[in-house]
Amino acid sequence: MGQQEEHFGFGARRFVRTLPVVMILGGVIFDAMTPPMFTAAPMFAAAPLIAAPFFSWLTTLLTGIAATMGVIGLHHFKETMFEPAAYTELITVVTVSGLALLINQVVQRGSQRLASARVIAEAAQRAVLPTPAERIGGLRVAARYEAAVADAFIGGDLFAVQDTPHGVRLVVGDVRGKGLGAVETVAVAIGAFREAAEQESSLEGVTQRLERALNREGNRRDSLDSRETFTTAVLAEIPRGAGIVRLVNRGHPEPLVLYANGRLEGLAPTEPALPLSMGDLGLWPDRAEEYPLPPGATLLLYTDGLSEARDSAGGFYDPVGRLTGRLFPGPEELLDALLDDVRRHTGGGTVDDMALLAVARPSEGCPSPGPG
Repeated sequence: MGQQEEHFGFGARRFVRTLPVVMILGGVIFDAMTPPMFTAAPMFAAAPLIAAPFFSWLTTLLTGIAATMGVIGLHHFKETMFEPAAYTELITVVTVSGLALLINQVVQRGSQRLASARVIAEAAQRAVLPTPAERIGGLRVAARYEAAVADAFIGGDLFAVQDTPHGVRLVVGDVRGKGLGAVETVAVAIGAFREAAEQESSLEGVTQRLERALNREGNRRDSLDSRETFTTAVLAEIPRGAGIVRLVNRGHPEPLVLYANGRLEGLAPTEPALPLSMGDLGLWPDRAEEYPLPPGATLLLYTDGLSEARDSAGGFYDPVGRLTGRLFPGPEELLDALLDDVRRHTGGGTVDDMALLAVARPSEGCPSPGPG
């Protein structure tokens, strides 16, 4: 489905790019084969207008010149060059060609601004969501961020990985809302996580630091929308030398563990908890839960953009069913295959951003990756 749409889009763009030539040649043939009372001036005038958004200024100028010469040549061929209708058609084509050149300049400036905005957005993503190193604390790491909106580079999903004295600590989260407000919350959450991950001796302490930081951010904005903002998140800690992972899940989709034999297990919390910044609805102590993470296993954390991706019939994507029994050489290959599978499931489009983070513990007997 996605490939068909891509092929159709490419064919449509190629057809549109040939239209200026088709319009001029068609105008010449039409005008040469019809009586003088019929005119192909609209076709000549349309050619530079079609060229303006798709070609350079010079190509648009040459298209306008070709259209003008077509009008002059036809009237010279029909010996009607000095009739009032000929002057009217010529002035029309020249005027429209000038307008096409102006449109071309406007489009070019807009494209330059869009390119600058993309560069800024990419820089913002690298600053707020830097790609983690491939090897951190003896683990192999891979991360992906897929925006639902075309040409959007960052939204309300977040991830971070940090090597600390307490082991490798990770967070994946999803901020309610979109736009700059969500990006600001993402920046606050990641900054608070990185500081707390180094200083707090327990994963519960890191979670509470995140809670306080996000509450301060909401109070600082002091608006109804900011007070209703919350963040689902799952925090993980992988201690050195122990085949376990500790998790604190605050209303987030359950992580998955893919074992070396193809078996897959969902790490659902024993007791569901509210997302971060929703302490007004209830307070209880966070408790980290331990799960096995043996050598050769891969921990997969993701946002609901993955589990809520739908196909044409409205069916949700099921990562457990799609990944069970499959083997991957490493976390990079896992995320690549997962994204390809989601695109096939949805036909190439999603309605929500998607953040993915995969961490693999090397198998026993394999060289352990160095520190990141």
